[in-house]
Amino acid sequence: MKPYRVLIFIFLIIFALGAICYFFPKEGVKVGTAELRFPTIENVLVGDTTLKDIDSLVPEVDSVELAHLNSIRDTLEQYREVITEGVGHFYLPNDDVTFFDPLFRKLASAKSMGEVVRILHYGDSQIEMDRISDNIRRFFQRTFGGGGPGLVPVIQSIPSFSVSQYASGDLILHTSYGEGARANGNYGLMCKCYQLAGAATFNAVASKHKDTDGRVKKFSTVTMLYNDRNGNLTATLSDRNGSFRDTLFSEQTGVHTFRWQMDSATSSLRIAMRGNADIYGIFLDNGPGVAVDNIPLRASSGNQFSLITDTLLRACYREANVGMIILQFGGNSVPIIYNDKSLNKYLVSIEHQIRYVRRACPNATLLFIGPSDMSKSSGGSMRTYPMLPRLIDSLRTIALRNNAAYWDIYEVMGGENSMVSWVRNGLAGPDYVHFTPAGARKVGNILADNFATMYEFYRTRKNLTPEQYETLWNESVQ
Repeated sequence: MKPYRVLIFIFLIIFALGAICYFFPKEGVKVGTAELRFPTIENVLVGDTTLKDIDSLVPEVDSVELAHLNSIRDTLEQYREVITEGVGHFYLPNDDVTFFDPLFRKLASAKSMGEVVRILHYGDSQIEMDRISDNIRRFFQRTFGGGGPGLVPVIQSIPSFSVSQYASGDLILHTSYGEGARANGNYGLMCKCYQLAGAATFNAVASKHKDTDGRVKKFSTVTMLYNDRNGNLTATLSDRNGSFRDTLFSEQTGVHTFRWQMDSATSSLRIAMRGNADIYGIFLDNGPGVAVDNIPLRASSGNQFSLITDTLLRACYREANVGMIILQFGGNSVPIIYNDKSLNKYLVSIEHQIRYVRRACPNATLLFIGPSDMSKSSGGSMRTYPMLPRLIDSLRTIALRNNAAYWDIYEVMGGENSMVSWVRNGLAGPDYVHFTPAGARKVGNILADNFATMYEFYRTRKNLTPEQYETLWNESVQ
C-alpha cells in the first residue's frame, strides 16, 4: 500500500473515533444487561480537568507557635482554628476538644508507672508493612517514651518495615477473616491465632531499613499472649547473642502472658515453645512508655471483631493494657456499595463492630479512620466511586454517636476525584486505591501532626484552672 493511502486511512480512523466521542451519549448506551460508554470529546482533547495540585490539598500542618502570641487567649483562639478547621483535624464526639485527655493522662504516666500502654491500629491493606502506624508510633514514643515494633503475629505473612521474623514447627493458623476461619470464636486481639500442638520456634530480628526509627530496632521487654489448653505450656526466650536465656512455665489454663524482662536490649531473639495452646501474638517492646501495634487485616471491611468471643477479646485487651484502639476500615466495601440497600447493610454491620469493640475495651479511646478517595473508570476518566462520599459522611456520623473520634483521609486528600492527582504525583498506585510508601508516609505524618497538636493543646490547658480555661475558651470564640 502506498504511503499516502496509509496516511489517509489513519486520518479516517481518527476522524471516526472523534465523531464517536462527539456524538456518543455521555450517559452511555444500554445493550441488554451491558452498558457501553465512550470518552467525551472534552476528555480526549483537554484531558482530565479534575487533576488537582497536591501541595494545595495537603499543606504542611503548622503547630501553634506559643512564643509568638501575646496572650493565652490568643493561644486558645489559634488552637480552636487548628483543631476545628485545620488540615486533617479530628471530628470529635459532641465537639468535645478534651476527648483525648484521658489517653494523654494515661500515656504521660506510663513511664513513671513502669508500664507499657498500647495503641492498637487495626486496618485493611492500606496499613500493611507498618505503613501509617510507624508515623504515629514515632510521635508517641518520642513524646512519651517506649520503643520496639510492638505486637507481631507468630508467623508474619506480610513483610514489615519494622521487624523481620520467621517461625517453624507445629503451628496451625486460624483467623476470623479470609481463609483459616473456624466457628468457635477463639481468635485473640489480632483476629487470628496460631494453634500450638507440640513444639515450635519463633525468631525476630530488628529491622535494618534505613527509614525505620531507631527506637524500633531494639527490644528488651518481650511478652507472649496465649490461651493454654492443658496447663502444660513452656517457653524459653534466648538472646541470639547468647547473653540471656530464661524458661517460663504455665501453671493454669486460660488467657495469660509470659513476660520476659531482659537485662539489656537486643536486636534479635528466639522463643522455643512446647505444649497445647493458642498463641495470640508476641509483643516486642523496649522499656516502659507507649507501644503502637500495627494490625493489618487484608481484604477486611472491619466486620470480624464480633466473631471473636467477647470474654476472650476482653481478656486479651486487659492483658495488653490498651489505651487507644484505631479502626481504619471501609475501603474494601466501596466497590460493592452501589445503592441505599447495600450502603445501609454495611453501616449497620460496622456500627455493630464499633459497639462490640467498645464493650470489650470500655476504657480505651476509640478513633475511626474512614476510607481514602478511590477511583474507577467512568466516561473515559477515573472518577470517585459514586457512593463513597455518602459512605464517609455516614461513617463519621456513626463513629461520633458511638463516642469515637473520626479522622477523614478522603478530606485530607482533597475530596472528590483527588485520587487521580495522588496517582499522578506518585503518592498512590495504578489501582487508584492504595497509597505508595510516599503517599502513606504523607498521610501518616499529617495524622501524627494532628495528634501532636491535640497533645500541645492538652498541655496548655493543664496550666489553667477549669474556671480560667472556660472563661478564656469562651472569649476566644468572640
